[in-house]
Amino acid sequence: MTEDSSELNAIELATELTIAWLNNGNNRVAAEDVPAFLQTMHATVLGLASGTSEPEEAAPQQDHVPAVSVRKSLASKDHIISMIDGKPYKTLRRHLSGHGLTPETYRERYGLRPDYPMVAETYSQSRRDMAKRIGLGRKARTTEGAGDAADDAGDAPRRRGRRPKAAE
Repeated sequence: MTEDSSELNAIELATELTIAWLNNGNNRVAAEDVPAFLQTMHATVLGLASGTSEPEEAAPQQDHVPAVSVRKSLASKDHIISMIDGKPYKTLRRHLSGHGLTPETYRERYGLRPDYPMVAETYSQSRRDMAKRIGLGRKARTTEGAGDAADDAGDAPRRRGRRPKAAE
């Protein structure tokens, strides 16, 4: 294979890989970023084809561009829009764990305040109402005198087996 044909194949392969990457709906890229990505892809393909690995430069901290603004992410009470992919979620925890993030790292990545919610307001309210209906968060009710009888009954061992016959 000549160097010209391998260069042409590298360009074609880099172009196909870039097109496939851009067709992925999870990748939101501005049009001005595409040429830089294509060049990076081409250099990578050439490096892999030649078998020589160039020492990688210190990878700069990847700047994460939010898919939506903070205001838009919290615009609805029914859901929170993820800044990663721009999709609505009732709760972000499972979505974040799928991306290898914790709520703290998500807030740090996008410069959010520490009290930025991870759960939609209406979902949180419905969970709170359900917990109240089933009695969570309340101390057990005690009535006067009932506690003493319960304590006395608790001291005696419980009998097992058949009942004794009544005296005739």
